Amino acid sequence: MARKKAVGKKSPFVSKWIKRMWIAFFSGLILFILFMFGVSKGWFGYMPDIVELENPKTKLATEIFTSDGEVLGQFYHLENRTNVAYSDLPVFLVNSLVATEDVRFYKHSGIDAEALVRAIIFMGKKGGGSTLTQQLAKNLFHETPKSKLGRILQKFKEWIIAVQLEKRYTKKEIIMMYLNTVDFGNSYGIKSAANKYFNKEVKDLIDEESAVLVGMLKAPTRYNPYSNPENSLRRRNVVLKQTHVGKYITEETKDSLQKLD
Repeated sequence: MARKKAVGKKSPFVSKWIKRMWIAFFSGLILFILFMFGVSKGWFGYMPDIVELENPKTKLATEIFTSDGEVLGQFYHLENRTNVAYSDLPVFLVNSLVATEDVRFYKHSGIDAEALVRAIIFMGKKGGGSTLTQQLAKNLFHETPKSKLGRILQKFKEWIIAVQLEKRYTKKEIIMMYLNTVDFGNSYGIKSAANKYFNKEVKDLIDEESAVLVGMLKAPTRYNPYSNPENSLRRRNVVLKQTHVGKYITEETKDSLQKLD
């Protein structure tokens, strides 16, 4: 009588390849951990230490005031940048920034795994994977690499720095620091941008003006309200739409703001 083949028993060939796959997986994981450890220790280029993370240096412009507190002018070396406090940021500006640039900002700890996976799968066509905290890390501690390999390495550095920034600063502080360091096209920081494009203090920006400035973050030159007003208007309306999708404004408010020239 013929012997029955054992049910569910894997062939030696299949078992061998499953074992090899697990070995490859864990080997890759260990190598990645070692690589990230090396990056954090500066083995692959400069990394800021704890002191620098807690006391970041920025290239601030010097402002000259009159005796009654009016700004007469300012001078700077490389970047036209002055800081503002979080309390000076309009609520709409903050909400539209989060809704457009980092919708899960208040839920992640520096790295948004969902956005990262999406960016990898769709090759960035459905949005990037960088969080506001990663962008802040780039603004504070890195120059733009010239090579593609250098940019890839920089991304790993930004992950590490972003996690460290999240440990040391509140979400409000991160938003404030980000808006004080981001490039608006020859104007660095939200205060300089508000003055340059709308001749206003940040706290006086109205909703549609805030949306214009948030829209510029994607590409400051392309969405410049002076040199490319049509692009700026379209991008502003995208920001308004995202702010509505994020449930920060009603559909009626979105529609009314989008109708404005």
